[in-house]
Amino acid sequence: MDRISGLSDEVLIKILMFVRTKVAVSTSLLSKRWEYLWMWLPKLEYGDRYSSPSECKRLECFLDKNLPLHRAPVLESFRLDLSSSYFTPESIKLWVVIALSHCVRELEVIYDSYPEKPNILPSNLYTCKSLVVLKLDGGILMDVPRMAFLPSLKTLYLLTVRYFNEESLQRLLSSCPVLEDLSVDFSENDCMGKPTVVVPSLLSLSLYIPHSFDIDGIVIETPSLTHFKLMDHNNKSHYCLVKNMPNLIEADIDVAFPNIKSLIGSITSVKRLVLCSEAMYDKSFLFNKLKHLKLCRCNEHSSDLLVRLLKDSSNLQALDLFEMADHDGNFDMVYWNQPSTVPQCILLSLQTLNWSEYAGTPEERDLAVYILKNAVHLKTTTISSVEVEVPKFEMIKELALSPRASTTCQLVFD
Repeated sequence: MDRISGLSDEVLIKILMFVRTKVAVSTSLLSKRWEYLWMWLPKLEYGDRYSSPSECKRLECFLDKNLPLHRAPVLESFRLDLSSSYFTPESIKLWVVIALSHCVRELEVIYDSYPEKPNILPSNLYTCKSLVVLKLDGGILMDVPRMAFLPSLKTLYLLTVRYFNEESLQRLLSSCPVLEDLSVDFSENDCMGKPTVVVPSLLSLSLYIPHSFDIDGIVIETPSLTHFKLMDHNNKSHYCLVKNMPNLIEADIDVAFPNIKSLIGSITSVKRLVLCSEAMYDKSFLFNKLKHLKLCRCNEHSSDLLVRLLKDSSNLQALDLFEMADHDGNFDMVYWNQPSTVPQCILLSLQTLNWSEYAGTPEERDLAVYILKNAVHLKTTTISSVEVEVPKFEMIKELALSPRASTTCQLVFD
């Protein structure tokens, strides 16, 4: 202990940064020198998960007493993970105000408040010049003022927050001139009308639209976007207008709405595509840059979509057929309509086939045999099955004895 105490305060503070805030605070009992050392920490994290009401009350009193006295001129990060039943919105708002006064760079607030929609965010949050990362999780009310301006914000996560009105989201996004990473999970039973995401600087976008979300449509215009994830499970008829994504590299699309033509047409520049859709698109789009396709087979007509994509992806190198874990449906392929001509990617570029949850139905077998028979450059085919040993052995035997266009293709069974 004497050797540690001989270190400079600066070094000791760096050591304390490697432990949880609660542990760092407990070092104040070691000696007079350690009593206030933790108050120089640039990273603070407080939470009440799995705590008793009395413990939460002690935490509230501790924060009310000590947070205003914190000595670090700049807070690199400030994180609150709280339950609504034990903390008042007024207290949380005050703690956020204090963090902002220390030029906080990363702010994260997780606040379980259902069914209330508390306003725990002070108005000066929306004009904070130092904020680079903002993460909000829970039924936190977003009441964005007209004069909002976050000049340094690059990362924004809004997970099941509530919006004061339909303009709140776009007003917030318009206030972030250098925003690069945006993730928005809308809330069940909420109403937004027409969510609009227009952010010229955005590089990564993730959107989740739940089953019972009241929506007319969604508009997305992000010309700099490189990574795009859309999970739209909404059962209400609505449109999805996506435009101006010339730099898109990777897309992960899981949608329930019937018309995907506009969406598909906006993501043709991707190199990697994960797709789950019950709908087809009737127009031919060219996926000239697509190298890796992962297609979810959670509906009986997925083979139609597969054929369409194989025809449109002339340079495809890797094909994964899989089932998303949270999807229910008839996973067995009902039919396989062999295309009249072999898609160019199968003849010239396909190198890898991965097939999970392979059931060995006649339709699935025909598709697997078709690819093996025609894929000249295929290097590896991996088949994963959940069948019992005897049927599994028969499936292995069927595929192992089928003709292969590639003399170097390795057939692997998991």
